[in-house]
Amino acid sequence: MVEQRRPRYERRKHGGIRPGSKEQPTKLIQSVRRALHIMEFVGQYREGVSAQRIAFECRLNRGTAYNLLRTLVYERYLRRDDEGRYTLGLEVSDRYSELTQAMAGPRSAEEFMRRMSAETGYSTYVARFVEGRPAVTGVAEGARSPHVEDLIVGFDDGAHATALGKALLATLPHFERALYLRAAGMRRFTRRTLTEPAALEHDLVVADESGVFTEFGQFQEGVACGAVVARDHPEPAERVVLAAAMPLSEAGRSWPEVTWRLRLAAAELEPLLD
Repeated sequence: MVEQRRPRYERRKHGGIRPGSKEQPTKLIQSVRRALHIMEFVGQYREGVSAQRIAFECRLNRGTAYNLLRTLVYERYLRRDDEGRYTLGLEVSDRYSELTQAMAGPRSAEEFMRRMSAETGYSTYVARFVEGRPAVTGVAEGARSPHVEDLIVGFDDGAHATALGKALLATLPHFERALYLRAAGMRRFTRRTLTEPAALEHDLVVADESGVFTEFGQFQEGVACGAVVARDHPEPAERVVLAAAMPLSEAGRSWPEVTWRLRLAAAELEPLLD
């Protein structure tokens, strides 16, 4: 006699470990596991399955099964037809769509920036040379970042005081950078702003070793920013930098993760640039 194939959810029930996992974590929420087992079981029946069958196969008493089913229907993860049979709901397809989009990755630089800001909570900026001046060309606001009124698309001042401006200036030969600073000036934005070319040169040398250009309250009080070169190019107009801003008060504990994310993000953003 051929052995009947057992449902997937049964094979890892009662302490089963998923393939590739090290060990089962402690303090699992049983109601969540039961709801997921119900969805896995229901998903095997395109024509639907009754509540009684669900309760029996998932080893639940009827009261618990009905409560879970009622909740899953309300949240649209299951559907109940007029005959009382359950099938998967529209929310399942929505979650699948979101998963496939996330795995496929962003399709544009703008989408990438929005995703990064949503994940980190920090505002994200892209800057390029526009008519020879470092200028902000893209902004995605983050919920945890202070609003920096001046850092909007088109802003092309204060390159010596912003992380994204420093990153772009660092791509220039020394004599070209000196000419730019002489023409643009190095006005003071805060008490921390570097206003001497020698101080800026030292700052750029230090930053170049790590690849992350920084400013801590140099452009606006209470704001810190880090930037990396996302695309270097022989033509200055084709060079692009990516930056993230955060509250200065969070910079100390967040900085290692932010710089790590910026380096990874630069590699991911580069193929999306025009």
